[in-house]
Amino acid sequence: MKALKPLLISGREVLPLIEGGKGISVSNGQSSGAWALAGGVGTFSGVNADSYDENGKPIPQLYHGKTRRERHEELLNYAIKGGIAQARIAHDCMGGNGRLHINVLWEMGGAERVLHGVLEGAKGLIHGVTCGAGMPYRIAEICAQYNVHYYPIVSSARAFRALWKRAYHKFSHLLGGVVYEDPWLAGGHNGLSNVEDPTKPQPPYERVRELRQTMRDECGLAETPIIMAGGVWCLREWEDWLENPELGPIAFQFGTRPLLTQESPISDAWKKRLVTLKKGDVFLNRFSPTGFYSSAVNNDFIQELRQRSEHQIAYSQHKVGEHDWPLAIGARGREVFVTAADKLRAEEWIRAGFSEALRTPESTLIFVTREKADEILKDQIDCMGCLSACNFSNWAQNEAGTTGHKADPRSFCIQKTLQEISHSDKFEDQLMFAGHNAYRFRDDPFYANGFVPTVKQLVERLVTGD
Repeated sequence: MKALKPLLISGREVLPLIEGGKGISVSNGQSSGAWALAGGVGTFSGVNADSYDENGKPIPQLYHGKTRRERHEELLNYAIKGGIAQARIAHDCMGGNGRLHINVLWEMGGAERVLHGVLEGAKGLIHGVTCGAGMPYRIAEICAQYNVHYYPIVSSARAFRALWKRAYHKFSHLLGGVVYEDPWLAGGHNGLSNVEDPTKPQPPYERVRELRQTMRDECGLAETPIIMAGGVWCLREWEDWLENPELGPIAFQFGTRPLLTQESPISDAWKKRLVTLKKGDVFLNRFSPTGFYSSAVNNDFIQELRQRSEHQIAYSQHKVGEHDWPLAIGARGREVFVTAADKLRAEEWIRAGFSEALRTPESTLIFVTREKADEILKDQIDCMGCLSACNFSNWAQNEAGTTGHKADPRSFCIQKTLQEISHSDKFEDQLMFAGHNAYRFRDDPFYANGFVPTVKQLVERLVTGD
């Protein structure tokens, strides 16, 4: 294994080892501060981070507004206070070592306001902003106002070229690095485009080499680091990337392995579940209300979402072609028209207890239990605008306050489930994001006999190549 050389990141030479930012409250001030203290780059999540009361207990993020807009304002207030709190905790933990970054999602509700609020309230504590989930054109301009480096997350050279031409060329001096996130292997939301096949992963080397060529030839960024993210477990497997003239300066981002550390804030139950995962247990899906693909453990939560889509038929308001069989749905028994085969399927689902038919924006019906239908409706009504646009609730942060489409019951309230899994020991019936390499916890000798390392021990292990 080649010796790991320091790299200039956000104005300081550090180990080229970066903690991946995971929201909500999964990468926090304690975990990121410990990572920076170990000599790398710590990253806390700025997505509705926790703030604390005078006794140091997390303040529950409860909403009292009667309208979505009122609840949205409450959410932004929580997010800004939480981001500032986590930055201060990390700063106290890191003792002046390493670098501290904040990770935000461009598609989160009020992303620009949250970022302004946190960077203003935590001036001098945050050295870089990592941003993905969308095309964050304005991230450079915002960071320039606070003299903070920015790190866009992309999954192709094409995406970076668009960002560079539209905005980043004006603020090139603060572009600290470009995060290439493998869209097939990364945990959380993935950057698969409409022209890429989710079932046919492409090796990252050629894609990263193309990104470097674009950065070098079109942007003059030959020495700006590329940060490889998604699918990175141990550096021994990436040794040929180090000091590689085709790729230039390279750092590595670890999202999954920091979950299983003593400083990781996730529950012990969640940590124990990680070491039981098998290859294939992480499922690439498109259930997220963002509309993006995402990778999550195929637990009861994901299986119930899969069941909703499987219990689905097309319908028509009027007799059209083969859609000539009446089906009464809803409390009033209103008739829609379906095919003969689909009517038989629907009646079978209803007899099995999936008695409630919910309409989707694509002129289909899904069949769920009464309990699940009530939960879906309540979650849609309780929406607090955590995304810039939400397929599940049809919220959008525009003047109309809506996407203009019907709410989609095949999705879910992402804020609700991520708050639940990060603040309780419930994990089987909640969304559990994870990278596709999470199954490796099970057989990696480093974690034998239930060993849970400190962040320092993990970073020391990574430096060895393992």
